[in-house]
Amino acid sequence: MRTKIGTKRGMIGRIIRTVFQYYPAMMSIVLACIVLNAVVTSIPAVFMQNIIAVVEQNWESGDWGSAGPVILRMVLLLAVLYIISLAASFAYNRMMAVVTQGSLKKLREQMFNRMQNFPVKFFDTNNHGDIMSYYTNDIDTLRQLISQSLPQMLSSMIIVVSIFCIMLYYSLWLALVVVFGVCMMVLITKRVGGASARFFVRQQIELGKVEGFVEEMMNGLKVVKTFCHEEESKNDFDRLNGQLFRVAEKANQFANTLGPILNNIGNLLYVIVAIVGGLLLLCGAPNVSVSGLPFAISIVVPFLNMTKQFSGNVNQVSQQVNAVVMAMAGAERIFNMLDEEPEEDEGYVTLVNAREVNGQLTECKERTGIWAWRHPHHDGTVTYTRLTGSVQFNDVDFEYEKGKPVLHNITLYAKPGQKIAFVGATGAGKTTITNLINRFYDIADGKIRYDEININKIRKADLRRSLGIVLQDTNLFTGTVMDNIRYGKLDATDEECIEAARLAGADDFITRLPQGYETPISGNGENLSQGQRQLLAIARAAVADPPVMIMDEATSSIDTRTESIVQKGMDALMRGRTVFVIAHRLSTVRNSDVIMVLEHGRIIERGSHEQLIAEKGKYYQLYTGAFELE
Repeated sequence: MRTKIGTKRGMIGRIIRTVFQYYPAMMSIVLACIVLNAVVTSIPAVFMQNIIAVVEQNWESGDWGSAGPVILRMVLLLAVLYIISLAASFAYNRMMAVVTQGSLKKLREQMFNRMQNFPVKFFDTNNHGDIMSYYTNDIDTLRQLISQSLPQMLSSMIIVVSIFCIMLYYSLWLALVVVFGVCMMVLITKRVGGASARFFVRQQIELGKVEGFVEEMMNGLKVVKTFCHEEESKNDFDRLNGQLFRVAEKANQFANTLGPILNNIGNLLYVIVAIVGGLLLLCGAPNVSVSGLPFAISIVVPFLNMTKQFSGNVNQVSQQVNAVVMAMAGAERIFNMLDEEPEEDEGYVTLVNAREVNGQLTECKERTGIWAWRHPHHDGTVTYTRLTGSVQFNDVDFEYEKGKPVLHNITLYAKPGQKIAFVGATGAGKTTITNLINRFYDIADGKIRYDEININKIRKADLRRSLGIVLQDTNLFTGTVMDNIRYGKLDATDEECIEAARLAGADDFITRLPQGYETPISGNGENLSQGQRQLLAIARAAVADPPVMIMDEATSSIDTRTESIVQKGMDALMRGRTVFVIAHRLSTVRNSDVIMVLEHGRIIERGSHEQLIAEKGKYYQLYTGAFELE
């Protein structure tokens, strides 16, 4: 099992690989500029040592004429290096702005594109506000990491390594003193920074909970006000917000304490190096170094500057720990989402336009009004089956969670053009059956056949293209009324959309809107009534003109008068199609060819309205007990 440290390193590595994958050439230039800038920043001590050595040498000889040109050359060379370093710093900072925002843009696109392939289960089991947090808070933590923390840490670490090598080159004794101080800084960073890191990780989790709660309350604002639940909502928010405050407070307390502690250790280390260097000079101690230079003031003075620079850069690295930890928490959530298994689709049977010639179906590109299933076989042959809309369940079992079955031994057959109704109490499994036809979920056992083809062999996109569905919960999108109707068939003409609206009974209220079919819709159609939104959803299904329709309580939010208008349009829409109806109102059930009564995931009765009434079973009790089936 990987350790936490190993996990963090792996996460940082994955972020770096991702950024390099997006901008390989630019990141290579950035890396070269950072290394150049860091190396140049590390070498002033070498120039200082050489200049002081020249001064010491000429102090003894008194020959200042030859010292001037040497010192001037060194100063000019250092100035040139600083100009190069400045250019490199300017270049990589400019490029990092492009790399950072570009990487976040590409990552958001990758996340959203990936999310389109997730199974419905992912959205059913994850809070929508928490999913939104991936695109806001979690992405924002990566912004600071990519633009600031990683370049700063890389630059600081190169400077630290470079300066330490220079220290060893000049004096082992003073380098050991610095190493002792650095060990103290690392130990404190591990303890204080580690505590800060733990709270920053929790802060990201609590922030996701707060955003999820706010999103939930905004969606349910009318319900909150209807039931006077404002005070309870405030209390719940205060509780979640309080948890976020306490975790964030702890995280920032540790983070704000770390900087001053490390700064003071750096100052103390500067004093200790000065004292040790002075004592070694007074004692005339021999110098142990790679350079072989004797211990002198030309080594002690540059060493003091290197000590300050060394401790300062160690402090810089430690100051980035909090940003890195927050980014790790955000990156872990983002990459976990990207690593989610996409919706499996092993189907190879596709839906194509077809033309019938001499009783034989042939594939064609233009729309003919005839659809066929293209079925390739192992021997290389291809057969075509006309799309008629027959659906068959054979001994189907299903469970959302393992060990908790929802449907048991479901067997049914819907012939082309039949209207099948499902009735029963909430949780009986009505909607689940229609979800299985769409393959939003896959069955645990049994077979589902569509036009005598196992639906596991049909590509999901083609399967769903052949189905029309009107859900109980209507979703409208930002755009015009016409755009929302056309959502069912993107290449539909305006005339086709208007005809679909007339068929659904929506044309009357649409033409009375301020801009008719060009009236803008936003916020899931908040400017429309629930019934009007549902009429648009029915029109959207009508324009798709599918052979199979699923009506999941499609008229549940429509008043009785409107329903009588819509019912005529729905009857016309259903004519010649296989229709599955889930409804509580008897007006949408009585004229069904077959009514199936479900109870606890089993079909306990089936037959026409008259047959079931005559049997005086469960359906009879529901029918005679109340107008609504529940």
